[in-house]
Amino acid sequence: MLVKELLFAYKFRRVWWFTATSRTKARFARTVLGSFWLGLTNLLTIVALGTVYGTVFSVSDPRQYFIYLGLGLVVWNTLASSIISAPQLFAHNASNIKNKSLPPLFYTLEEWAFQLQTFVQSFSLVFIVLAIIKPYIITNFILYSWLPLLNFIIFIYWFPLLICLIGAWYTDLCQLVPVVMQIIFLISPILYEKQNLEGLEWIINLNFIYKVLDPIRSSILEGFISYQDAMFLLFINFVGTFVSLRLLNRQRRSLPFLV
Repeated sequence: MLVKELLFAYKFRRVWWFTATSRTKARFARTVLGSFWLGLTNLLTIVALGTVYGTVFSVSDPRQYFIYLGLGLVVWNTLASSIISAPQLFAHNASNIKNKSLPPLFYTLEEWAFQLQTFVQSFSLVFIVLAIIKPYIITNFILYSWLPLLNFIIFIYWFPLLICLIGAWYTDLCQLVPVVMQIIFLISPILYEKQNLEGLEWIINLNFIYKVLDPIRSSILEGFISYQDAMFLLFINFVGTFVSLRLLNRQRRSLPFLV
């Protein structure tokens, strides 16, 4: 059945990608800057938080800290958005699920494409500005970030899908997930560096969402990648994708009665 799902995703790739693109265009309809707002909003946030927290933590290299903070925030925003929106994905498409013949897989692919497009648009502008500050990150990005980015792309599909399927049965997740994500953000070294945890580094080892974010930032900022950890995460991603698609296939017939 997994092969069937993959064949459907490939066959209708232009359709779900087009509908995701249409959502992006509708999001910024009648605006002057259009999707440019995605990157600009992130830049303004990075400048504001970087100025404040750079002073609070007395960072020795402000330019390095701005890059550290900027890369962390832009990746986190997509991770958080894809996970927080997951519990209500099928509820938002309830009418289509009940009245159209498209399988639920289509709506998960559309949401995934929407999140990817949002990430690319916001990341591109932020990265260009940060590359002006530290040009060497361009080389690091090309040479080292491809595997962490691949893990990130796969993760923001299967993990939100898993939450989405659970959320179809237990709507409590709609209230719980945003709270949990806010807590994870605060305990993750995104606004601050790892050494600021001072003995609480074990929190990072339990924070699997941060394990997706950190390799991207480290590969771009430091030109470092642990291929052992990256391959292990890739394996987890493939297992997660397989399990989530199997669960989606099992719940396919019951979804119209749940949403």
